[in-house]
Amino acid sequence: MTNKRKSSGRDSESDHDSVDSSKRNLLKGASIVSVAALGTTAEKIIAQESADGTGGNTMISREALEVLTAEEAENLEAICSCLIPSDENGPGAFEARAAHYIDKSLASHNKSSRELYMVSLDAINRYAKQTRGQTFHQLINDHQISILSAVQNGEVPGCSPSGSEFFNLVRNHTIDGTFCDPYYGGNQNFVGWDMLDYPGVRLSASETDVARGANLEPNHQSAYDHDTYTKMASNIAMSKQGRRGDA
Repeated sequence: MTNKRKSSGRDSESDHDSVDSSKRNLLKGASIVSVAALGTTAEKIIAQESADGTGGNTMISREALEVLTAEEAENLEAICSCLIPSDENGPGAFEARAAHYIDKSLASHNKSSRELYMVSLDAINRYAKQTRGQTFHQLINDHQISILSAVQNGEVPGCSPSGSEFFNLVRNHTIDGTFCDPYYGGNQNFVGWDMLDYPGVRLSASETDVARGANLEPNHQSAYDHDTYTKMASNIAMSKQGRRGDA
C-alpha cells in the first residue's frame, strides 16, 4: 500500500506534515470540534452523499456482527468516522474498520463496556431522531458532529455512565481500532500505521534498519505474521485454558 502522505515536493511534504501533526494532536485528547476540522473536504463529500441517500459508509453493516445490532453498528461507524475522518490526505477510522474492531472487542477484552454501548448508542440515536428527524447515521456530517459535541458536553440524556465518559470511551476505542495490530480486527491494510509512519513489527533490526530510523520502509506485517510470536501467543492461551481446567 502506498503511503498517501508522501510527496517529492518540499511544499507538499510540509503541508502533509502539518496534517499529520494535527491528527497526532487528536490522539492526545482533542475535542470533537477540533477533530472535525481535520476532515473538511471529506465532510462536504459525506454531507452531499448523505443528502442524496448515496452515502458509502455501510461496510460494517454488510459483515457478520459479534455483539452489535445492525443499527448500532451503522451509528457507531458514523461516530468513528467523525472522530477520525478520512480526507484528501489519507484514510481515517472508516477505512481502518475501527467500528469492526470495537464490535469484536465487545465480545472479548472490552465486554464490560457492552452495556454502555447499548444504552448510549440508543440514547444518541433517540436524540438524533428527536432533534434532527433521522437516525444518527443518516444525518449529514455537520449534524452528526453537532450531536457528538452535545454528547461530549453532557447534553444528551441517557448516555451511560455519562455523556462525557461515553464520548471518551468511544474515542479511545476508535483510536485503538484505527492503530491496533490488524490481528484484532482494525487498522485494515495498515492504514493507521501508515498514518503514523510506523514501519511495522520487526523481531530484529539490522544496523542499517536502525540507521534509517523513521525512514524505514513499512513492512506491513502483523505481529501474528511471525511464527515466533504466534507460537508464543498460542502457548500463553493454552496455559490459561489449563489453569481454568485445574480450577
